[in-house]
Amino acid sequence: MRWLHLRLRAPLAAFGGEAIDARGVTRDFPGQSMLTGLIANALGWHRRLREEHQRLQSRIVYGAVWEPVRRRRSRTETVLSRMTDYQTVQLAKEDRAWTTRGTPAQRDGGPNTYVGAHQRWRDYHADLRMSVVLRLDPVDEQPTLDDLEAAFVRPSRPIFIGRKSCLPAAPIFGGWVNADTAPAALRSVVPAGAGTLRALWPESDGTANADRTVYLADERNWMTGLHGGARRVCEGRIAAEGTNG
Repeated sequence: MRWLHLRLRAPLAAFGGEAIDARGVTRDFPGQSMLTGLIANALGWHRRLREEHQRLQSRIVYGAVWEPVRRRRSRTETVLSRMTDYQTVQLAKEDRAWTTRGTPAQRDGGPNTYVGAHQRWRDYHADLRMSVVLRLDPVDEQPTLDDLEAAFVRPSRPIFIGRKSCLPAAPIFGGWVNADTAPAALRSVVPAGAGTLRALWPESDGTANADRTVYLADERNWMTGLHGGARRVCEGRIAAEGTNG
């Protein structure tokens, strides 16, 4: 099978997870809905194309692996660096902010009245270096993998990795890989001598070298605009071809 290799490089990136009130978290790996949005933006799709987004999401099969970062004294290591951005906004009297308590935060004397600035915390990955291998099933529908290659080489719009402030630092298209499974495709893109690296792949592609298998709620209902839907994935370790691990 043919896989598209995507190289995610960015000073800041965000793989959004379940947000609670003011804290916008980031997962360790990109989700199904995030990759759908990344591809759709590169293709120039509009949000009104809900059925197209839904179908594209259902076709995506992918794996992801963290890559090592070169540190001082030529030492290479895999590091997950995170930072939290503190944000405030001054809301007008009639503005309301969403909460999980069932009533909006507001300034009109209601139960969630506040006087200071509206506060938000957003988590990011810093100095992101990650590879994603991706295929579409079935392969003969539109858009095809070749359409995705063209879109990432010449995107229809500026693309970002998770949030609009997270611009890529290098071209995303990284070439092609031929492999039977996502773990095999990931092994072919891992740099030689990098050791074993943290990775994620679908459970249907095998559980060898998996540290754990979990239900991951990373899908979106594009018809309603709400997040919902889960699938089983493996988190484990991947080594380059020809090495043990």
